[in-house]
Amino acid sequence: MGTTQLETVPEPKYWHLKTVLSEALDQDFAVGEVLPNERELAARFGVARATLRQALEQLELEGRLQRRRGVGTTVAPPRVGVAVGSTQQGWPGEGVDGWEPVDAGEGLPSAAVLKLLGAGGAAGAGADAGSAFAADQPVHTVRRTRVTQGQVVAAELLYVPAASVPGLTAIEAPSGPARARAVLRELQRLVLEGQDRSVELGSARADDAKELDRLPGAPVLVVTTRYFTAAGTAAVSVATYRADTCRLTFGDSGDVEITHEPRVAS
Repeated sequence: MGTTQLETVPEPKYWHLKTVLSEALDQDFAVGEVLPNERELAARFGVARATLRQALEQLELEGRLQRRRGVGTTVAPPRVGVAVGSTQQGWPGEGVDGWEPVDAGEGLPSAAVLKLLGAGGAAGAGADAGSAFAADQPVHTVRRTRVTQGQVVAAELLYVPAASVPGLTAIEAPSGPARARAVLRELQRLVLEGQDRSVELGSARADDAKELDRLPGAPVLVVTTRYFTAAGTAAVSVATYRADTCRLTFGDSGDVEITHEPRVAS
């Protein structure tokens, strides 16, 4: 079987256009400036609109461009150098981490949430108890946003079974941010035994896209964290980060961090 020589493989047209567009962004456009529409850009660079779209999508993934609802495609600002992931274990809401409570509600979990809550615990942290969660048990859903330098960079849905926070009362905080803070406060009364985290690439849902000022379907990083007590799974967080401004880094211990980094001009 023969081998393909990489040197002989032609560079895709959209990839070459991406390089040309990147240079044009540095020289001809300012941060926040709206780019001309696709027809004008395609004519300017002498390419088909399909090729142009591929190049623009790559630049968006690299954080050079942003597609904003009702505005169009703009030149993205530099990435801010603030870590939004941590290797330290703690309950959501502990410490000052830039997360702001938005709202909270209570209801029966969906099939997807039920699967997360009933998937079992970490080794040595109630592995059997986690699988006992019942579909008819109510769950508090807390919505939070992560704000860095005035920009929303992540949206989170935190699912907390009512049984995890039995001290919470509707009278204390009936709704809104106050209700969200009350759920978090009660959760922090528990003894955290462990947690696990997974990260995957996804597409922004309508609600998350609105929070993140993105278009539905835009690339995002979805971080799912499960929190365990001796009794099993006490809470599950599903946090959606903007993929155009985040990157994954791996420490010596193998822990994963999601960070916002300043973009370095090439």
